[in-house]
Amino acid sequence: MPRARRVLLRPSLAVLSLSLLLGVAHAETPLFSADGYRIGLYRSPTPNQAEGAAIVDTAALQALLTQTPRPVLIDVYRRQWLQGRFIEDQPHENLPGSHWLANTGDGDLTPDWQDYFTRNLQKFTAGDPRQPLVFYCRSDCWLSWNAVKRAAAMGYKTLYWYRDGLDAWQAANLPVTPALPEPFP
Repeated sequence: MPRARRVLLRPSLAVLSLSLLLGVAHAETPLFSADGYRIGLYRSPTPNQAEGAAIVDTAALQALLTQTPRPVLIDVYRRQWLQGRFIEDQPHENLPGSHWLANTGDGDLTPDWQDYFTRNLQKFTAGDPRQPLVFYCRSDCWLSWNAVKRAAAMGYKTLYWYRDGLDAWQAANLPVTPALPEPFP
């Protein structure tokens, strides 16, 4: 093999080796916790089902919002938390009437975040486990899937997952409102 060709081949092999090594490391990182919550790659394609919940699209959600009792809308999109406060790095909007329980869709919740989730759901439902709850974030977002799973495990009975979330609502040209997370703790 001519010398020039061998020189070009060495960097290519190094890049290929590094790619394979990184791919193996990535493949070994678990995506789910031992109890079944998604713990990584939150913004990736989501399943077509959520245990304990009905999936609703925009039209179905609009119909639900006309029913009695009116479902409670829960946005679980993340917000950076630093030194005991939410960091307002960019504006966030949600569906009108929503409660934003930031960071409660994470797969591994600390006891403080679990308590924040529990306490607020208790408040929003007045302790009624049959009160309809709709969880959402963005499209291809596992945070709302985790939150639905968590609410079902807590005994809530009437759960909906607005799988495509805020992105679908905005794509339908429906109104949104500026959002602030519910106070923590």
